[in-house]
Amino acid sequence: MISPNRRPSPADLCGDPRRRAYQGVAPRRDELLTVAELLEELCVSRRTFFRWRELGRAPRCVKLPNGELRIWRSDLLAWLRVRTENVA
Repeated sequence: MISPNRRPSPADLCGDPRRRAYQGVAPRRDELLTVAELLEELCVSRRTFFRWRELGRAPRCVKLPNGELRIWRSDLLAWLRVRTENVA
């Protein structure tokens, strides 16, 4: 845990953003989410997410050299804004 009497180092800021928030350190404005983190936030299955990708309806993804996917939080938020319905 980060001591309240010292400024956090870059090493303190690594890891789970929920843990950083719990420790009183503000998360970065934009971050790369793993597919697992995205699935947890949207409460959808892995199969649903990859089906959305097949249909071209998923948020934009970054494909890393090792083949893993990441999603910028800002892209996820923009994707959600586009899908927000105005219900009267």
